[in-house]
Amino acid sequence: MKRIVLAAAVTAASLAMNAQKLTYPAAPADNTVDDYFGHKVADPYRPLENDTAGATLDWVKAENAVTRGYLDAVPFRGDIHKRLTALNNYGKFGLPTKYPDGKYYFFNNDGLRNQSVLYRSSQPQGADAEVVLDPNALSTDGTVALKGVWMSPDGKNLGYTISRSGSDWEEIFVMDPVTKKLRDDHIKWAKFTGIAWDGDGFYYSAYDSPEAGKEFSNANEYHKVYYHKLGTPQSQDVLAFWDKDAPLHFHSAWTDDKASALVISIGGQGNGNALKIKELHKPGAQWQTVTDSQEDAIDVIDIIDGTVYMLTSKDAPNYRLVAAPLSAPQPENWRDVIPEKDKVIVGVDITENDVIVTYLEDAAHHAYLHSLADGKLRHAVKLPSFGNVSFSTSKKNPEVYYRFASFTDPGAIYVYDKVADSVKPLVHTNIAGYNADDYVTEQVFYTSKDGTRVPMFLTYRKGLERNGKNPVYLYGYGGFNVSLEPSFSANRIYWLENGGIYAQANLRGGGEYGEKWHLAGTKMHKQNVFDDFIAAGEYLIKEGFTSPELLTIEGGSNGGLLVGAVTNQRPDLFRVAIPRVGVMDMMRYHLFTIGWNWAHDYGTSADSPEMAEYLLAYSPVHSIKSGSDVKYPSILVTTADHDDRVVPAHSFKYAAALQAANTGDNPKLIRIDSKAGHGGGKPIGKVIDEWADIYSFVFTNLGITPGK
Repeated sequence: MKRIVLAAAVTAASLAMNAQKLTYPAAPADNTVDDYFGHKVADPYRPLENDTAGATLDWVKAENAVTRGYLDAVPFRGDIHKRLTALNNYGKFGLPTKYPDGKYYFFNNDGLRNQSVLYRSSQPQGADAEVVLDPNALSTDGTVALKGVWMSPDGKNLGYTISRSGSDWEEIFVMDPVTKKLRDDHIKWAKFTGIAWDGDGFYYSAYDSPEAGKEFSNANEYHKVYYHKLGTPQSQDVLAFWDKDAPLHFHSAWTDDKASALVISIGGQGNGNALKIKELHKPGAQWQTVTDSQEDAIDVIDIIDGTVYMLTSKDAPNYRLVAAPLSAPQPENWRDVIPEKDKVIVGVDITENDVIVTYLEDAAHHAYLHSLADGKLRHAVKLPSFGNVSFSTSKKNPEVYYRFASFTDPGAIYVYDKVADSVKPLVHTNIAGYNADDYVTEQVFYTSKDGTRVPMFLTYRKGLERNGKNPVYLYGYGGFNVSLEPSFSANRIYWLENGGIYAQANLRGGGEYGEKWHLAGTKMHKQNVFDDFIAAGEYLIKEGFTSPELLTIEGGSNGGLLVGAVTNQRPDLFRVAIPRVGVMDMMRYHLFTIGWNWAHDYGTSADSPEMAEYLLAYSPVHSIKSGSDVKYPSILVTTADHDDRVVPAHSFKYAAALQAANTGDNPKLIRIDSKAGHGGGKPIGKVIDEWADIYSFVFTNLGITPGK
């Protein structure tokens, strides 16, 4: 059913809801005061950091009661939920990969399954597909999520990782992909791990068992790499790599398909990673240090006939592909295969004598086929529009498949003929009642406070008038070298159907223009990110797309920090703010779980008096304005009880401080999910519930009744 777009009209129900004076529960508090280089800073809501304390649990229950009372009273919430359910009920198709048994493996989802199912077929997306692994059978409520699968080189074992209730903690299992029988192998307390096969076992990364009751809050230290031999208990696993002098490093293991070498990537305290390589099954082989600095990124793409291919930002902020002998992989022995260009390399896929290089050009993907031997350009892979592309290739055969999606295209899989330079569709996604041709995406460029030119994508229904009366949903992130690329979301379509504009700003701090763009939004340059986001809102108003009364901002994690900071700095510019699972306490973030890993982007309050003062100035918990003349937008904070990446204490303390401040009568609510984490692996039912709540809050506070 097509949605109808209604003019903005405040309903009687929304008027009543906005006019009501909400009563918020009193948060547990004490008289804690911290000293940062002589600067005394109060932290009254320190008790909320104890997420298992009875007082905290009571407060969470009371806050959720207030939030549910507000959201459940929205008269059109049921209609939103129904439409979101319909929009999400479409086929989702994964890229096929050909494995040693000659079969194609791919993930598909026929509609509203919580997770996609792993299939095997004699043909890519073949009609004879059989189920190999259905992660939906791993739990009755959908809260056990499949994180990744790794086939052994001989095709006889399939290792996979799961997480429970959205936690970053992972468990590893192994199955026979043909009989589907689960082996006895079971690894616990793994985290940020893959499975690197070697002979009759594999390498993985894990921490020591955490203290009982502190699994989701205590700092994680001493990441270790183990080797597990199939058929043996975890207690017999062999420690393969760790660094007793570096408790705050991550150690990730990788092996090539011949297990000729073990590669250890070492990160956690820089903008990139160090790299070590040890040849396996070579008598007397020692660890070789490729680089011991974490200031540049370096990833091994493959090892072929004794040559290591690496993608690196060393001496190349936009990245380059280099090659070196496995016996001597240090930088002095590198040769450029694909030199650095004025656009950023974001993907490298090797396929039978060729390499496909994906670039980010003004935040959208462009792909090119090169010769692997000399890097010579052969073809540009034709892509339909602004979008993102991912490839499935093999160095053992010429087959190339790729998946393309955009803001309006839910995705299609294509077969690419390298020789003929031709493309043909394999399968395309269709959503009932949705026509992509009704919408358009344009890219605009605006000027930030310091004169920097910043790109932004705008997606909306064709024929939209720039009359200042359009609701806008502005999204941003701006950190950790993460690039916001064009992507499809069925939940976003609901916004577009109801006359909204979706705006995605490519802020500094991301990787859209390489490492220089990233560094321009880090540490004592972080204010650039906030200025870029504020300038995006000002541009949308100045150019007649919207007005402050119709502007909503949203971001998650580092993006939640972004929303909290700019709301404090420019509360007049936005009508609704949705900070999701945000980093809200910049003075103490590094003390929880893996928060220390963010110091290379943020700096910490322990670094210097200057850094502490800089963080304090924008920390969302500490910089909330208060006074009779202050009017904040309507705010819905979201978090979850099993978020062990950005612990819920951030959002708890921020919400408590907001509710206690004098910021006007607009609602300041917090939505605290249960049996959920930072966002990954969330069941589709929970996703739809959350978006129904977000849209109910947004439309109510914009004064718009969405079409039914």
